[in-house]
Amino acid sequence: MSPRKSTRNLSADHKAALAEGRSQGRAIRRYLEALEAHKPKRGRKRTPESIQKRLETLDAEIPEAHPMKRLGLLQEQMDLQGELESLEAKVDMTLLEEGFIEAAGAYSQRKGISYAAWRAVGVPASVLKDAGIPRTRTSR
Repeated sequence: MSPRKSTRNLSADHKAALAEGRSQGRAIRRYLEALEAHKPKRGRKRTPESIQKRLETLDAEIPEAHPMKRLGLLQEQMDLQGELESLEAKVDMTLLEEGFIEAAGAYSQRKGISYAAWRAVGVPASVLKDAGIPRTRTSR
């Protein structure tokens, strides 16, 4: 005979806690991904106008370029078009930030995530304060 797997019935409270944890994780992941995507880069900031100007220059250069140069120019053109699209796609950081603030306190406590860890991934101190995450935490 093969051993039978026992079926586990979760209580309504347990299911609700799991759903809440998934919801908190989603809110935090979305906020952190948006922070990462909109992190300031070094150097002079590109504007949609400067990107468009470079794309126009590439349009003129690509047909005249030898194959190896054309390959690099085509890749630059694709990269710039992607960058332009991402600049034009507006992300509502306030909505994501509100979701993070609502979820982060309980999530931090449950997962043992410190203020310093949140700061290390780029979460502003003001957001952590609004989420109720203290600068120091007591040991468990």
